[in-house]
Amino acid sequence: MQIYLAAPFFSDEQIARVEKIETALAKNPTVDDFYSPRLNQKTDAPEFSEAWAKEVFKRDVTQVKAADVLVTVADYRDNDADSGTAFEQGMAYALGTPVVMFEETDYQTNLMLTESLTTFVNDAEALATLDFNELPHSSFSGKRL
Repeated sequence: MQIYLAAPFFSDEQIARVEKIETALAKNPTVDDFYSPRLNQKTDAPEFSEAWAKEVFKRDVTQVKAADVLVTVADYRDNDADSGTAFEQGMAYALGTPVVMFEETDYQTNLMLTESLTTFVNDAEALATLDFNELPHSSFSGKRL
């Protein structure tokens, strides 16, 4: 099972959260491999240049298309979801790829994210044992926006 991990990683708190999920996915026996954009930011181009952006975008989109399941970290900053993560989740939904949403914060979550998920989890450790081959259908449990 190939997993794409869609998550913001702009603050120490977000990086720590993504690292917990990466660790859980690495332990999961139903996960063959996972792609985390956080670990794949390097290119030959200078960071944040146009050439860098084009390469990272193309790489990430290719990986979303190749994924069997998308794991989304619904994380908020200034009461808004990360636009890149939302883009990746929307793309996965449009492709018919199941979405596992992880959220442990207490923010209101946009209904476009909550209604496009297959499975909702709010504990990172649960991702270490979740059967990605037989995903349970579970609804979002939190505040919607």
